[in-house]
Amino acid sequence: MKIRKNDTVLVISGKDRGKKGKVTQTLPEKKKIVVEGMNKRIKHVRPRREGEKGQRVEIFAPFGVSNVKLVCGKCGKATRVGYKILKNKKKVRICKECREVINIKK
Repeated sequence: MKIRKNDTVLVISGKDRGKKGKVTQTLPEKKKIVVEGMNKRIKHVRPRREGEKGQRVEIFAPFGVSNVKLVCGKCGKATRVGYKILKNKKKVRICKECREVINIKK
């Protein structure tokens, strides 16, 4: 999966189309991601103890990784992701628009 945690992404389809957000969780086995503030759902929680009230809890549900594009930190455009192998034999992600390396893990 080309999208990682803490990447900034642009939603390109669905009810949140056009919004930008930060990836908070990735689920690579399901090819889904959770983006902060997107795909909000309300979960009704029953009271656990006597005298406690039930609640409505907002959660951000996962959605398909194909519904987002990575936003490049250098050029600021929504872009596809490519790969490049550096001289030290390290594989890095690159922006297909400006050909710059996207944040390398340290």
